[in-house]
Amino acid sequence: MSNYSSTVEPTKARFTENKYLITLIFVTSLFMFWGIAITMGDVLNKHFQHVLSLSKTQSAFVQFAIFGAYGVMGIPAGLFMKRFGYKNGVLFGLSLFALGSFLFVPAAAAASFPFFGGALFILGCGISTLETVAHPFVASLGDQRTSDMRINFAQAFNALGTIIGPAVGSYFLLRNNVEGSTDLTSVKTLYIVIGSVIATIAVLFSFVKVPTLTDPHVVADPSAANVDTHPEKGLFEHSHFKWSVIAQFFNVAAQAGTWAFFINYGHEKMGFTDAVAGNYMILFFVLMLTGRFVGTFLMRFIAPNSLLAIFAACNIVMCLIIAQSWGWPSFIALLMLNFFFSIMFPTIFSLGLKNLGKHTQQASSFISMGVVGGAFFPFAMGAVAESDVAHAYYLPIICYAVIFLFGYKFYKVQ
Repeated sequence: MSNYSSTVEPTKARFTENKYLITLIFVTSLFMFWGIAITMGDVLNKHFQHVLSLSKTQSAFVQFAIFGAYGVMGIPAGLFMKRFGYKNGVLFGLSLFALGSFLFVPAAAAASFPFFGGALFILGCGISTLETVAHPFVASLGDQRTSDMRINFAQAFNALGTIIGPAVGSYFLLRNNVEGSTDLTSVKTLYIVIGSVIATIAVLFSFVKVPTLTDPHVVADPSAANVDTHPEKGLFEHSHFKWSVIAQFFNVAAQAGTWAFFINYGHEKMGFTDAVAGNYMILFFVLMLTGRFVGTFLMRFIAPNSLLAIFAACNIVMCLIIAQSWGWPSFIALLMLNFFFSIMFPTIFSLGLKNLGKHTQQASSFISMGVVGGAFFPFAMGAVAESDVAHAYYLPIICYAVIFLFGYKFYKVQ
């Protein structure tokens, strides 16, 4: 018998396994498509102001329909996923996404904004379902130790989608905007294409055989688990979780309002045509993608909560500059809002889930529902923007102040 004891070196965790690759490609593409859908709504906001003669306050119903769907579908989508599995959850979300897109055809024929609102709400229910299902789905497609890498990889495609959305929307909808025109043909055609693409993906994915998946919340290393340091507490007794829900609500509120009236600002304050303002919106989202990479790098040296507070403070300054209507300095500040916004959603999310143990999945659903903040805030900004779109950017200061407080103090696990 040998006197030497053999030690087994821990295997290096792979990004994913070959058996999961096809499924991962399909699910990752979903992140891009809901990014396209959300930012396309910001282009629709401005387009509907023209062709349906809407005020800025009225056009904010576009964001209300999309983001309001998150508040309605967050919990039902999670329950559907638990009952019928990830694959069926994706197919359900894609079906709603495609249905909402195809409903743009009768809405355009009727030239009815309420009809468009209904179509957008159904579309929003679809992308809300996809977002609820896709995050844990991606996490489960491989070794738990690399689940964060897979989610960050998928999120990069979401950022790509937010760039594609305004690019496509500007090309098809804004370049031919003519004052007084009521032609909705371009809207109808665009959403027929979108619906057809989504329906095709749904059909193709229905034939994909999803391998048996591991529980994404089970880890091999107990020290890496999300241990609840206060197991005697209920979920809502964790103050950092409650603050994360509040912070996420205000975060998405600021995001939705800022994005919704970006083109208006470019048109009214910079003298751009809608199409040119739409092109700058592409740069706007490129800066958000850049901010994610820069923020991820900075987190190697700065604690995530501290960086969140710093970026929130920067956006307070940006909003003050934007509201002054100083021409290019103010417009550059508007562009930079998205750079500093970049890390906020995922950072608030991760800080809110710290040390929640068995409550983690439930907490995730509630933090996701914070997206509903984007349904309401554009109305307030739209009301102010009726008289001066620049002054509307004073309002997000409230949101960034809440986020600053969360990152500075209330992120602490208690």
